[in-house]
Amino acid sequence: MTTQLDLTGKRTGTTPRPAPRGRARTPRPARRTSAWTPWLYLLPALAVIGGLLVYPVYQLGLISFLEYTQAQVSGGEPTSFKGFGNYTTLFADPQFWHVLLATVLFAAACVVTTLAVGCALAVLLTRVRALPRLALMVAALGAWATPAVTGSTVWVFLFDPDFGPVNRLLGLGDFSWTYGRYSAFALVLLEVVWCSFPFVMVTVYAGIKAVPSEVLEAAALDGASQWRIWRSVTAPMLRPILVVVTIQSIIWDFKLFTQIYVMTNGGGIAGQNLVLNVYAYQKAFASSQYSLGSAIGVVMLLILLAVTLVYLRLLRRQGEEL
Repeated sequence: MTTQLDLTGKRTGTTPRPAPRGRARTPRPARRTSAWTPWLYLLPALAVIGGLLVYPVYQLGLISFLEYTQAQVSGGEPTSFKGFGNYTTLFADPQFWHVLLATVLFAAACVVTTLAVGCALAVLLTRVRALPRLALMVAALGAWATPAVTGSTVWVFLFDPDFGPVNRLLGLGDFSWTYGRYSAFALVLLEVVWCSFPFVMVTVYAGIKAVPSEVLEAAALDGASQWRIWRSVTAPMLRPILVVVTIQSIIWDFKLFTQIYVMTNGGGIAGQNLVLNVYAYQKAFASSQYSLGSAIGVVMLLILLAVTLVYLRLLRRQGEEL
């Protein structure tokens, strides 16, 4: 731009300068990526997943269609193909249906209780100061990091009828928690919730902190109670997170093994506290019916897949994108 001056020295206006001559730069063409490039990045993870998940599942399904007992393992008899014979035997066993019903009810009770305790403590973390919040987080993460065998052994000692402090505090005398069916399930449920709620608490707490404070303040100004705010405002916004923790809890609690096996000494008196995972272990290793135990494992896998797919489909119908 140039400035023009009149005879008195005042500026009268500007005139644009001509653009410099030269070639205009042409944009470089974008590099074309091959369709196989993303798969090359995923190849290491797929190899690990294939070795740790796909191949064992394939072997599990294969053995469930074979006659595979201790005789076949030792080489005394050849392995034969039975087709759906193992599944026919399994479905004709009344004990299988009894154990399946007990597993579903027990897993449902564990999931509901874990979600209730975890969500309640997550809300509590948003209400307390920094020091109590830190203490609760450290205690919860300590419970979560405790190995299942160690935690189960400690809980058995705490509720021991002879040396446990719980019976003394409650005045129950020599009451045996693991003798009765329902009391043993209740004891295992407490231990499962104790080691599972930290995951729900930390995940939901992170989701609550991500909720805009303006939304919660507006609901409070409108006169909504804390329970109403949680039910009508916070919970719908946390639905994707609640889906994740619910599915994880269903998978963990449905395939429960260590707590039941350790705390009820292998399934309780006369198998009264059996769940599907312990039932499969008894069939496969205690009775050496490996093919029947594999069939139980396949049934568990299909049930968990069906529950997960149905739950995700219902949420997608409601417009939630996960």
